[in-house]
Amino acid sequence: MAQKKTRRARGTEGRKTFEPSELRPVGLIRSTLKKLSDAPKQGSEGAPDAWLLVNGFAVDALDGIGPGDEVLVITWLHRAHREVLKVHPRSDPNRRLTGVFATRSPDRPNPLGLHRVTVRKVYKNRLRIGPIEAVDGTPVVDIKPVLSCAPSDEQ
Repeated sequence: MAQKKTRRARGTEGRKTFEPSELRPVGLIRSTLKKLSDAPKQGSEGAPDAWLLVNGFAVDALDGIGPGDEVLVITWLHRAHREVLKVHPRSDPNRRLTGVFATRSPDRPNPLGLHRVTVRKVYKNRLRIGPIEAVDGTPVVDIKPVLSCAPSDEQ
């Protein structure tokens, strides 16, 4: 049986090919925002606080997070349209079509949301965070501390 030859893009010789990875959600957003139309475009535009429920396998990863901490919550924008490559910024048809990589549009090939929030409360596997514009049921794929510009031994 003849082997099927695969072709590589020019200039990729000797490089490993990218193999898609599977994201495993670490939690879920529980919010009063139920519909996309209810959500502001950014958290700073009137978004409410919400609960971030952390999945059991990831609870130990919360060690070191406390009230008052600023964290980046990375979400999978599960209601986004992944085929969209250009949008009118802020949904304003008077603005020219712009590539999604130059915007904060949730509609994009890999719809990751980046939310800078303050931790209000930590209770077992739950974080009260805010403000956050993610709708109820949004999967959380990671949580990272906000780093200051000054070097620190703790981070």
